[in-house]
Amino acid sequence: MMKEHVFYSLFVIAALVAAMAFMVTGKGKLSIQFQNYVEDKSLRLDSVSYKNVLGQPYNVTMFKYYVGNFRLKNIRGREYATKGYFLINQEEKNSMQISIDNFPEGEYDTLIFTLGIDSMDNCSGAQSGALDPVNGMFWAWNTGYVFLKMEGKSPASNSTARQLEFHIGGYKEPNNCIRVIRLPLKHAVKIGEKKNDIIKVQADVSHLFSAPNPVDFSKLSSVVDYKNASTIADNYATMFKIADEGK
Repeated sequence: MMKEHVFYSLFVIAALVAAMAFMVTGKGKLSIQFQNYVEDKSLRLDSVSYKNVLGQPYNVTMFKYYVGNFRLKNIRGREYATKGYFLINQEEKNSMQISIDNFPEGEYDTLIFTLGIDSMDNCSGAQSGALDPVNGMFWAWNTGYVFLKMEGKSPASNSTARQLEFHIGGYKEPNNCIRVIRLPLKHAVKIGEKKNDIIKVQADVSHLFSAPNPVDFSKLSSVVDYKNASTIADNYATMFKIADEGK
C-alpha cells in the first residue's frame, strides 16, 4: 500500500507539473493581428449604423479593450506563457498589431489570452505603457482598470442624447469581469528564429449585446460600474475567433 501511495503521489505531482504553463524562453516571435468587426463587416466608427439581435440600430464611436498574459499551446500539449498587456484601440491602427518575443521554436495549435487586468496589476495603482492612465482606461473613482470600453448611440437608448456607454471592469467576485479566451487555431502556426506565422484574431462587437445575455438598449444602455458588468463580460467572452484564411 505504501508503494502504491508513493507512486500515486508522484503521478499527481507529475501531472500538475505537466499542466503548468512554462514562461517563454526562446528566439521565436509571436505576431498577432487583431481585427474588429460587427458580424461580417469591418468595424467603422461613427458613420455606420448596425443592429443588435433585437433589431435596434446603433453606431459605435469608441471601442477599445485590454488583452494580455498570452499563452501558446504546442502540438504536444505544453503551454508557454507571457506576462504583460496590450490596449487594442479601434482609433489607433498600430495598436491592432502586436508581437511578443522569446517564444520557443515549434508548432502551436491553441492561442490563449485574458481580456482584462489581473488582480495584482489592478491593485498596483496607475502604471505606465499600455496601463498608463493617459489611455483613458483607469477608473478615477475606484482603483483599477476598465477592461473594455464601447461607446456609441442608439435611438432605442433612454440615456441622455441616446448614448450607449459600456465601461466594463472589476476583478472581485461575484463581479469578476476577467475572462480567459481560448482559441483553437485552424492550422498549427510555426514559430522560429527565422520564421513566424501571423495569427489573425477577429473581435465581433455585436457579441457584446447578444448571447448568452441579449441586451435591450431601451432597458440597458449604460454600464459604468460593477452593476451588470459581469453580464456583459459573459458576452464578450464569446467575442473572439480566429479569422478565416484570406481575411
